[in-house]
Amino acid sequence: MQAYVLVLYYSKYGSTKEMAHLIANGVEAAGVAVKIRTVPNLSTVVKEAEASIPEHGDIYCTLDDLQNCAGLALGSPTRFGNMASEMKYFWDQTTSLWLNGALHDKPACVFTASGSMHGGQESTLLTMLPPLFHHGMMIMGLTNANPALSNTKSGGTPYGVSHVSGPRHDQNLSSDEKALCAEQGKRLGEMVKKLNP
Repeated sequence: MQAYVLVLYYSKYGSTKEMAHLIANGVEAAGVAVKIRTVPNLSTVVKEAEASIPEHGDIYCTLDDLQNCAGLALGSPTRFGNMASEMKYFWDQTTSLWLNGALHDKPACVFTASGSMHGGQESTLLTMLPPLFHHGMMIMGLTNANPALSNTKSGGTPYGVSHVSGPRHDQNLSSDEKALCAEQGKRLGEMVKKLNP
C-alpha cells in the first residue's frame, strides 16, 4: 500500500476545511499521497444516525483511514480553547488502535481556526496533542525557517498553523497563513518520506 498522509479535520464555517486542503497541497508538493477526511456533526438528541457518507464535501474518516496512514494532520476549530466535541468524540472511539499501537512512531501536526484573535488558538492546538501523545505519535510543529511565522498578524504559532476568521467568520486566510499551511503540509510530507523510504 502506498504511504499517505491523513488530513483529518472538523469545520463549522469553512476556515478549517480550507486550511486542511492547503495543508494537503503542501503534503502533495513533498511528493506524498493524501487522504482528506472529516468527522460527522454531533446532535444532542439522537433520532436518526447520520449517513455513513455525507451528501457533500469530504467523506467521513474511518478507523482504517487512521490506522493505515503514514502521517497525520489534525485540525479543529476552537471551542472555548478546546478542540470541537465532534473531533473529541472521534478520538474517543480509537481505543482499539491505541491497544494495537497502530499509530506508534507516525508523525503528526495540528491546526486550528478561531473567530477572534484571543479565541484560544494555542490552547486548542495543545488540546489536540494529548490523544496523539497517548497513541505514540511524533509531534511536529512549525519552525521559524519560514518568515511567514514571524510576519503573520492573524495566525501562525510554532505549535501549528492557525487562522482568525473573524466574529462573522468572513475573514479570508492571509497570504502568510496560506504559506504556513503549505509549509506545515510539506514538512509533514517530507518527514513521512524519510520514515517510509
